Amino acid sequence: MLVVALAMTPILAWLWPRDFWAPAAIVGLFALPAARLREQDRPAAIVLFAALIWAAVSTLWSPYHPAKPGETTILKMAFELPLYGAAVLAARRADPVLARRALQIVAWGCAIYGLILLAEALTQGALYKGLRGVWGPMRDDIAEARIGHSTYVLGALWPIAAVGASKAARPWLALAMAAGVGAAALAFGDDAPVLALVVAPLAALIVWRWPSGGPRLLAGVAATLFLTMPAIVWAVRHFGDYAAIEARVPQTDAMRLGYWSHAIDWIRLRPLQGWGLDASRSFGPGIRLHPHNQPLQVWMELGAVGAVLAAAFWGVTLMGLARPKTSLIAMAAAASAAVYLLFGVNFGVWQEWWLGLGALIAVLTVLNFSSAHPGESRDPS
Repeated sequence: MLVVALAMTPILAWLWPRDFWAPAAIVGLFALPAARLREQDRPAAIVLFAALIWAAVSTLWSPYHPAKPGETTILKMAFELPLYGAAVLAARRADPVLARRALQIVAWGCAIYGLILLAEALTQGALYKGLRGVWGPMRDDIAEARIGHSTYVLGALWPIAAVGASKAARPWLALAMAAGVGAAALAFGDDAPVLALVVAPLAALIVWRWPSGGPRLLAGVAATLFLTMPAIVWAVRHFGDYAAIEARVPQTDAMRLGYWSHAIDWIRLRPLQGWGLDASRSFGPGIRLHPHNQPLQVWMELGAVGAVLAAAFWGVTLMGLARPKTSLIAMAAAASAAVYLLFGVNFGVWQEWWLGLGALIAVLTVLNFSSAHPGESRDPS
């Protein structure tokens, strides 16, 4: 199942990025009987189950009521946690030979996908538009937006996807992935994936330089980000010229800054318990769908309780990458995690494709550790 799911990964990322929940969910469904919690898994599992329970309770006071069961976020999350969790836990028990084969497949697949994105950048998306046209007509601007969106998937995956390749091929495959992300993001107007090409090497450098302390430093940064984001936005608005900043940045960024400003006003009115799961969908026109800032969305919907749980999860997860000596796998996982956090200012935190992408990063990390050669640490905590 891992081989099949990882072979699907670049195809889904390119043609159907909004369906990116599928690889981790499929593996999790078939791997449920193989999932085993260990002692070191319990802190993260406790935090996640506590967060799920709190999110469910918060629906009691949320002003948003979905019209259809398929639009019910808490129902989706109730399935996602065991399925995504089972995929991560079962990856640890995969046969090392098959695991290495799966990692080779995803490395080469993502490299080919990077080259396709490079071609898309040079041809204004001719390949994507031609293939998607088979299923029906699609406006050029929508097609180009979809290609730009897919750069976020590869932008988060490429560090941990590349590390599974053979030592000789690894640098070239990583270069193909990164070049495709950068070229397509620039061609289709997405700034965050370009910035990610700086953030990923920086996070990897920190973990390389301090293999034990670096992951703890990143954990502290991530936890602080979730705990203090409303205060950061408030400080910028209070001490700076917020209107002037909005006027100088591109329109999409100005809209995002407006959402953030409205979000902290709502957070101030109900800081402890929040307004309830998916409540941000009800606060238009000041906020459309969500604040486009995941720490702010967690604060707004789940309050300080949710923010503490999110900070605890990131703290536990990133500290688990600490090693006594330099680990290429830990470096790559930290790089992908840092990019995932960076991209959090673009998407809603509960979108199933987004959570599926995070789960897949975790699956690849565990697979790499579990199938590592004797010279590499095998403990995928």
